[in-house]
Amino acid sequence: YKLGNLRVVDLTKALDPATESRRCHLYRFNTGGPIPDFHTIMDLTSHLGTHCECPYHHDDHWPDVASLPLTRFMGRGLYVNLKEVPPNGYITREVLDKALQGRIQPDDILILDSSYRIPPFTPLTNTPEDRRLLVNGETAQWMVDHGVKCVGFGDGVSIENRNEDVKPFHDICMAENITFLEVLKNLEELSQDHFFISYAPLPIRGLDSCPVRVYAIEGLPGF
Repeated sequence: YKLGNLRVVDLTKALDPATESRRCHLYRFNTGGPIPDFHTIMDLTSHLGTHCECPYHHDDHWPDVASLPLTRFMGRGLYVNLKEVPPNGYITREVLDKALQGRIQPDDILILDSSYRIPPFTPLTNTPEDRRLLVNGETAQWMVDHGVKCVGFGDGVSIENRNEDVKPFHDICMAENITFLEVLKNLEELSQDHFFISYAPLPIRGLDSCPVRVYAIEGLPGF
C-alpha cells in the first residue's frame, strides 16, 4: 500500500474459519428487530494466525498481554534472511553476528527468516520436508545480550522443533519481557531491511498471546 510518501506492507496471515487448522469459529447473530444489528461471537485460540506471544505464555508470574506497555508492540524493525545457514541449521551467536554486522540496536524488533519456508503448524511440520532453521538457548541469549525487544519469525524458521530447544529459547527471552511474533507473511514484499513496525494486541487481562495485525511502514523518518 502507498500512504503519501510511505510504503505500508501487511505482514499478517489472513484467516478463514473454513480452512484454519487452529481454533477459529465465528457465530454471527442479529440482536435487533426491524433494524438489523449484527454481532459476532469470536471463538479463537490465542495462538491463531499471526500472533504476538507475551511472557505469561511460559510462566504464571510473568507479564500478560495487558501488563506490557503499548510501546513494547511497536518500534524499529530489522529483517534478516539467513541465506548462508544450511537446512535445519541452528541460528547461533556467530550466525547472528555475521548477518547483522553491528546493525542491531537496543529495543529493535528483529525478524528472522530463511529460504526453507513451509507453512507452520501443518502436517509438514517436523517431517523430512521441514528444513527450516532452528533456535535454541544460545539464540535467545544473543537476543537478551543485544537488548532485542521482540523477535519475529518468517516461515523459514522453526521455534517448536525439540523440547530441549523450545523451553530455553522461550524462557530466556520471556524472562526479559522479549515478545515473539509468529507466522509472519509477505516478508518478501519488503523493499528495505529496516522499517517501523506495529503489532498491538488487544489489552485483555490474563491473556498470554493474541492474534495481531502486523504492518511495516517503510520510509518513516527515524526508522
